[in-house]
Amino acid sequence: MANDQDAARPSRPAGGKAPSLLRWIGKAAAATAGLLVAGVLALLMGIGLALAVAYPNLPDVADLADYRPKLPLRVLTADGQLIGEFGEERRNLLTFKEIPDVMKNAVLAIEDSRFFEHSGVDYRGMMRAALANLGQAKSQGASTITMQVARNVYLSAEKSYTRKIYEVLLTFKLEHLLTKEQILEIYMNQIFLGQRAYGFSTAAQTYFGKELKDVTVAEAAMLAGLPKAPSAYNPITNPKRARIRQLYIIDRMLENGFITQEQALQAKSEELKLRPSHTQPKVHAEYVAEMVRQSMVSQYGDEAYTRGLVVTTSLQGNEQEAAYRAVRQGILDYERRQQYRGPEQFITLPADKAARDEAIDDALNDHPDNDDLMSAVVLEANPGKVVAIRQDGDPFEITGDGLRPVTSGLSDKASPSIRIRRGAIIRVVKSPQSGWRISQLPEVESAFVAMDPRNGAIRSLVGGFDFQKNKFNHVTQAWRQPGSSFKPFIYSAALEKGVTPATVVNDAPLFFSATETGGKPWEPKNYDGQFEGPMTIRRALAKSKNMVSIRVLQLVGTRSAQEWVTRFGFEADKHPPYLTMALGAGTVTPMQMIAGYSVFANGGYRVTPSLVSKVVEHKGRVLYEAPAVAPSESQRAIDARNAFVMSTLLQEITRSGTAARAQATLKRPDLYGKTGTTNDSMDAWFVGFQPTLVGAAWVGYDTPRNLGSRETGGGLSLPIWISYMTEALKGVPVAEIQAPPGVIHVGNEWYFEEYGPGHGVRGLGLNDPWPGTSSGESAAGSAQEGEAGTRPAGESEDRRSILDLFRN
Repeated sequence: MANDQDAARPSRPAGGKAPSLLRWIGKAAAATAGLLVAGVLALLMGIGLALAVAYPNLPDVADLADYRPKLPLRVLTADGQLIGEFGEERRNLLTFKEIPDVMKNAVLAIEDSRFFEHSGVDYRGMMRAALANLGQAKSQGASTITMQVARNVYLSAEKSYTRKIYEVLLTFKLEHLLTKEQILEIYMNQIFLGQRAYGFSTAAQTYFGKELKDVTVAEAAMLAGLPKAPSAYNPITNPKRARIRQLYIIDRMLENGFITQEQALQAKSEELKLRPSHTQPKVHAEYVAEMVRQSMVSQYGDEAYTRGLVVTTSLQGNEQEAAYRAVRQGILDYERRQQYRGPEQFITLPADKAARDEAIDDALNDHPDNDDLMSAVVLEANPGKVVAIRQDGDPFEITGDGLRPVTSGLSDKASPSIRIRRGAIIRVVKSPQSGWRISQLPEVESAFVAMDPRNGAIRSLVGGFDFQKNKFNHVTQAWRQPGSSFKPFIYSAALEKGVTPATVVNDAPLFFSATETGGKPWEPKNYDGQFEGPMTIRRALAKSKNMVSIRVLQLVGTRSAQEWVTRFGFEADKHPPYLTMALGAGTVTPMQMIAGYSVFANGGYRVTPSLVSKVVEHKGRVLYEAPAVAPSESQRAIDARNAFVMSTLLQEITRSGTAARAQATLKRPDLYGKTGTTNDSMDAWFVGFQPTLVGAAWVGYDTPRNLGSRETGGGLSLPIWISYMTEALKGVPVAEIQAPPGVIHVGNEWYFEEYGPGHGVRGLGLNDPWPGTSSGESAAGSAQEGEAGTRPAGESEDRRSILDLFRN
């Protein structure tokens, strides 16, 4: 029976469960297709939503449809060197038809061979690049020329998904509104190609000294290699790396049918004649160029960028470069004494050489050279040797003294963030004498400014260590305490009260109670913590004795001193009328300091610093020309004899005082100046002059903090000043300041006629104990404000003979 039932069942096909499996596969396929459709719809909706939200916020690109040259604002030194150019477009702009085919083809071969085929985004190229990158071959990019135009003209350099979305959307907008020819024309005119060159026309002149229409296949291939990394593939500074890329581009031109096999072979064998870099003088004056730009925009509005203005400044090219180098060297010397803060970044270096080179290029592009402070990637490191590589592809070794600044970073005990190891991005400096040395980007800042005290013409101005790193102009914008460099203005006021260079003042401790100060008790100190007893004004200023300065200010009176310093251009409200004014506790800018010291240098006149000497339109019409006039009596700030006597005191400082290094190094007597170090060594100054040139150097942190217990104006800022003056005073004859009427020279000292020996203020603070005397002995009564011109109370004839010992 059972057998009959079994016989009645239909026979099962071979494979048993196949129909069920097929049904399951069908359902799964249908579900997958549904998901894919849903995913595509979601993606399209997302794109649509992004377009709806972002598209209205995209920049207007209509102006690019009429991309025509506008004449930029150009800024020159007094000797005609270009220091800045500002404008929407560059002068050397070529139309699409004017750009030779060989240059177009070279660019298309390496940057975007399907440019005339895709609609702005090359999906095939993106897929090819993605596969190549996944395969760990040489990393390939997928940015089209249109995308690069969108990025370079309109968008910032930040790396984010939001910016990438805007880049793609803006690319579609450009492709919709502009023709392919217009887009390529814009790209080839505005792309940065190194050596301060924008656009291929300018680059052809920069690298080869010829018109773009005259470049060969070999030259076009070399230029086409620059957009990706202008520093890495610069044929002047990195010829090996540039040559490798040039050969690659020639091969790409051949593959794309732009050149023949014969042309390729000829191009590869052609010896390029590069224009020497020394024919392209560069003066580092970025802060000055920015000051001029702001001034011109304030005067002429946005037309300043388009009407072809040529602004000639009072800068001297060689002096400006000397100032720039002096500031950088001073800061780098300071950095060598600081604790190493560690590499800037760490990257992974692939084992494959091509991938490794690509990783190094990308890393160094993100950490560009800072002039002579160059970036490099470490290949190996130990306490005795570091091997690093730059974009030229040649490894180099750093040993010996070159490792001294980073000893802590090579220690086995160094923390991971500090330790120098394979993949670390570091900064290196190359010296012709000592080879390579590891350094670091400085955190400290500096400023230097110099001008002619006879007319106020600014000769040099460096507003900071690096304009690209920090655009804050410390010469004009940094309000800092001047410390002891402010003392000469207090001493100048004292001369009018009867104080002379021979006046003896007691360098003895002072204490002011909370009742006297109206706040906390104050017990000022000398920088070295030592007190030397009675000394002359001349010696006290040369040694920058704080106790003496305070006693001098007590004589002058704080209100009177506050009014007096305004004669030099200082603002009264920046210098409150307290005794701390004697120690430079107010605030000044370096520009104010050179204007103030120029009063001493030029015989008592207050001149206004000026920068622009001439403004000319592109057709030659002069819009402004600074008058060449000498100071008039209406500009007199102090009497000529005051300026002269103060100059002799400042000369003593450079001869035997805290700035004696100046005369010892420069080997000339006509140098005058004063060092300054503020409380807790937060600011370091030196301001000084030769009768034809006054300069101020400052060093400090933007957020004030201690520079170091041993760091002073004499050690930090004076070397910057000396380095600058070494160049600026070449060939300048010695010109010591001559005595004007109203002063007399007696006993090897200078006096106002009415305050000669036996007159004027003879001593200050001499009732404090003398060295070697008991506390009960009194030297002399202190002179009070209003007693100028009289003998201090209690002074005996015997005491006068003792005081005479301190006048020499």
